[in-house]
Amino acid sequence: MGTPQPAQTAETAQSPQSAQTPRMQIWKAAPEVLKGMYAFQQAASAQGLEPAVQELVKIRASQLNKCAFCLDMHLAEAREQGEDQLRLDLVVAWEEAGTLFTEREQAALALTEAVTVLTDGHVPDEVYARAAHHFDEGELAALISQIVAINAWNRFAVTTRSVPQSLAARERAQGHGAGA
Repeated sequence: MGTPQPAQTAETAQSPQSAQTPRMQIWKAAPEVLKGMYAFQQAASAQGLEPAVQELVKIRASQLNKCAFCLDMHLAEAREQGEDQLRLDLVVAWEEAGTLFTEREQAALALTEAVTVLTDGHVPDEVYARAAHHFDEGELAALISQIVAINAWNRFAVTTRSVPQSLAARERAQGHGAGA
């Protein structure tokens, strides 16, 4: 009788190469979903929340969801908007970054984490109250909408293994990989 083998998990079933191979181009298969997602994102963005907060939220949710495609996109957009590189580097540890992030930004990041992770199946009252203290009702609605939108985008990109644009460009320049 052979030695029992450990159960194969989703992590052990993937080789590093297969984790980078796109599964499908969902937007070609379901273009109406893309239109709906863009409409939702545009509506959320049009609510007047400052661009820096929007990008920080998108970056933090994308970190939590391990979405390389969205991280690549939103880090580039934040840099284009003039965001400080140190702040971008420390979004992952914003609670330990002292005054690098304003109290308003910290409240947005805390709400982003609570909505993205939903640890106990709900957003804790203290996290919501903190955000409500720093954002008026319209801004809070915009913030929640941004968080929900980026989480949806992350899930599409992670599930379909969307290749980050910077990685695809690098691989094309090297003559192999995504899009070569």
